[in-house]
Amino acid sequence: MAGWLIWWDDVSSFFDPDLMGSLPDMRVPDASVQDWQAVLDLVADKGWKCQYSEGETALRMPRAEAVLARPADAECPNLRVWPTADVLAIFRFRAADAVDFDIDLRELQSQDRLDVFCGFLREIGRRLGKPVLMDPEGDVGHPMLGFDVEADRVVLLADPPVR
Repeated sequence: MAGWLIWWDDVSSFFDPDLMGSLPDMRVPDASVQDWQAVLDLVADKGWKCQYSEGETALRMPRAEAVLARPADAECPNLRVWPTADVLAIFRFRAADAVDFDIDLRELQSQDRLDVFCGFLREIGRRLGKPVLMDPEGDVGHPMLGFDVEADRVVLLADPPVR
């Protein structure tokens, strides 16, 4: 684990909801339907608790191609995934070309939770062979940290803001 560890004291300002907004934009750019399916397969393979829903209706998880083929004006389905009981990621099926999800920063306020988060990003990035990026809420395109495929770990991509 130490090979991919980021220290809480070094990045805590990235996880301050007052500075960054509570829901940073998490994304895997340049994705495909196959990448979405790989994420769904990863969730199943890892045995992470999950719940797929369309609106308020919880449903059995369909294949990614079926979800992403929904009409453009249909309500955006989501998949709630708990890599641990205390950390929730919400995947939103907006488009095939970007796997995007939210994590509530209020759930990531310690080294232990940061380790879970980094491990989660690493699992996704390794499965897809692609970067997994965290942008400030509403500021897509300016990643703060993310899984680096070449380094095989989560790395800082910007300097943390000063509190």
